[in-house]
Amino acid sequence: MDKSALLSALAAEIEQGKMIFPTSTNAAINIKKMLDDPDCELDKVTRLIQAEPLLATKVVAVANSVAFNRSGKRITDVRSAISLLGFNMVRNLATAILTRQLAGKAANNEIVTQLWKHSAYVASLAQVIARRVTKQNPDTAMFAGMIHEISWFYLLSREKDFPGLTEGDFASSWVSDEDLDDETEIECEIKIGTAILKALAVPAPVIEGITCLWEGYLAYPPTTLGDTLLFADQLSPIRSPFVLPSDQTGDDIKASMDTLTDQETLSEILKDSEAEIKSLTEALGA
Repeated sequence: MDKSALLSALAAEIEQGKMIFPTSTNAAINIKKMLDDPDCELDKVTRLIQAEPLLATKVVAVANSVAFNRSGKRITDVRSAISLLGFNMVRNLATAILTRQLAGKAANNEIVTQLWKHSAYVASLAQVIARRVTKQNPDTAMFAGMIHEISWFYLLSREKDFPGLTEGDFASSWVSDEDLDDETEIECEIKIGTAILKALAVPAPVIEGITCLWEGYLAYPPTTLGDTLLFADQLSPIRSPFVLPSDQTGDDIKASMDTLTDQETLSEILKDSEAEIKSLTEALGA
């Protein structure tokens, strides 16, 4: 099956309401549902997260990152980490882990690893850019950065259904063909990704911001969540194996941003935040 046929098949599944999630994501989905309940209890959430080693590790690691643990007092247990981060951030982390687990045991592990490292960097950079430049909610920006590649993780999870999915120059091939019969490839990606995000009850403003990233529309001056994600995506030292339509490069972004800041340049902001970005990126698993 070629790429056009594959995307058409996945788009058709989406339109029919068929969403196939690996069994490994069930625990993260259950935790997310529990945290969506305003009456959920800390003890119950703590026990559930403790039963999931990967999520428990991430929760404690993020709680100990410079971005969240300003006191520097080491946190060593899940309950304390949840109390520091809050249910909303823990729910976001559960969704992020679910995103990573979508790919399961994909044959092309290099692509999966690169995709997740890129997501971690975009999340870390987005938090800083949101706080220091675009004045968006930093936690929301971080969350959006963690899950912005969700459609590609889902695609990789389906390789058993579509043999040959990761063969050849897979990454570059996804943006090289002409339009499909009645919609472009990027529109297919957006259709698939948006449906997955909605199925996971991701808030509409976050979906809108991620869609702007997928479309590659970069506005000046940058003020929106979409702008925040685009800047973070282009500044990430680990590139996504899937190319976005934007023709902006990291150097272009820095040059443009430096002309928009009155007292600080973007380079200075990133330098000041270097330890914070490094700490948070490592905590997310890059």
